[in-house]
Amino acid sequence: MASFLDIKIPNTIAKALRLSGNDPLQQQLQVLKKLLKKARFTEFGQQYHFDEILFSNELARKFQELVPVHDYNKIYEEWWKKTLDGVPDVAWPGKIKYYALSSGTSESASKFIPVTKDMLRSNRINNIRQLLSLMNYSHLPRQSMTKGFLMLGGATDLQKGKAGWYAGDLSGILMKNRPFWFQTFYKPGGRIAAIKDWNQKLNEIVEKAPEWDIGYIVGVPAWCQMCMEMIIEHYKLNNIHEIWPNLGFFVHGGVAFEPYKKGFEKLLGKPIIYIENYLSSEGFIAYRDRENSKGMRLFLDNNIFMEFVPFNDKNFTSDGKLVEHPEALLINEVELGKEYALLMSTNAGAWRYLIGDTLRFVDLERNEVVITGRTKHFLSLVGEHLSVDNMNKAIEVVSNELNISIPEFTVVGFPYESLFAHKWYVACNDPVDETLLRDKIDQHLCELNDDYAVERTSALKEVFLQKLPEDVFMQFMEREGKLGSQHKFPRVLKGKMLQDWNEFLKTKYEVKSES
Repeated sequence: MASFLDIKIPNTIAKALRLSGNDPLQQQLQVLKKLLKKARFTEFGQQYHFDEILFSNELARKFQELVPVHDYNKIYEEWWKKTLDGVPDVAWPGKIKYYALSSGTSESASKFIPVTKDMLRSNRINNIRQLLSLMNYSHLPRQSMTKGFLMLGGATDLQKGKAGWYAGDLSGILMKNRPFWFQTFYKPGGRIAAIKDWNQKLNEIVEKAPEWDIGYIVGVPAWCQMCMEMIIEHYKLNNIHEIWPNLGFFVHGGVAFEPYKKGFEKLLGKPIIYIENYLSSEGFIAYRDRENSKGMRLFLDNNIFMEFVPFNDKNFTSDGKLVEHPEALLINEVELGKEYALLMSTNAGAWRYLIGDTLRFVDLERNEVVITGRTKHFLSLVGEHLSVDNMNKAIEVVSNELNISIPEFTVVGFPYESLFAHKWYVACNDPVDETLLRDKIDQHLCELNDDYAVERTSALKEVFLQKLPEDVFMQFMEREGKLGSQHKFPRVLKGKMLQDWNEFLKTKYEVKSES
């Protein structure tokens, strides 16, 4: 039977797959030059003198000098907003046909992220690269590669704007533009993929599950785990391999997998290969390209020019906002083990755009990174500098120690008895003592983070923990209109979403909030 690797790849993509030079900086400068040339006659390119940058002997430095940094609100109000009215050649040549709707994990209003044909082509190339990288795995389940792909994504039935554009989840846009050679393997198929109601979509997948021979599952861990649990429960199975014996891969991204892994493995009948990628609404940034790698390898030679802003008090305010003129490093200037916020310039009209994620380099030779959190999703009330990465690791260790599944959690910081406290809300259906769970998490955070350990003896007076049923988190997301593949529960709650969460717990579950 044919496999993905037997598919004849179109010539344009085959050319793009040719190996680039080994010099990361040169790869990045070539990308920047290509982006500037393509966008030089746009409104953005004219205002920020792309021609002058292109003639400069110091391309990257001139680019940083003339082009300001942008967060979403700035670039949307000044540039992207025009494209929703059908204005062409604003920040990228032509009209924008698609917009990825992204609410992030803290803001209620949807963000409209431009998705161009150039970006779709780049993402497709990177997808093929990731697919080919499977050959680097020593225990490759080859039989799985001849089977179907189950992709749990957003609806392909997109909303249409007055100016003729379409908007929806990025996964829905990608599936709507899937290449012809993908059709043979793609599940759940066009009809189910078009369904907007997430619960209806899952129920239809459950009904169709026995008809499919699935080798891969692709999606956000929480929703993929929910889907497998529903299938196992509906058909009274012991594990998912009883219905899909050839399941060999899980391709995931969007959130750290550590908190989900314990619960995920309980649903399996045999080990599978986990493959992480870093695909955001703004572009396909990195992927895990080999077995036992420390992190994900950045795509440096395709369509994204990257800058790395040290995540420190010099470049960010106390609430995680980027200062006007931050220090921005190039790929050859980063250091191992340090934390950076990512600025992206892309072929979708993003320029020096703060995506909001924080990264840490774990292998400089291979340009491998891990995602450590979000610029606005960390806790540092008193200098504890508690990152999402710390939280994920503590949850993973405690889950393994106590043999329990914690698929979701969130943390709140607040004043407490003239000092400060944290409160954890933990999703767990397994029997476990709340006090033990709290103490274990607190203990491991002290081991992982010296600043946290110091503050636990002074200003961070107390840690509280509330164990909740798993469906509480899902029901809250549904209430907020964030049920679906593109939405993730925030690891740190602040602002309006914290207010909504407290009100939800109070009215629906009579849970007392500490904040």
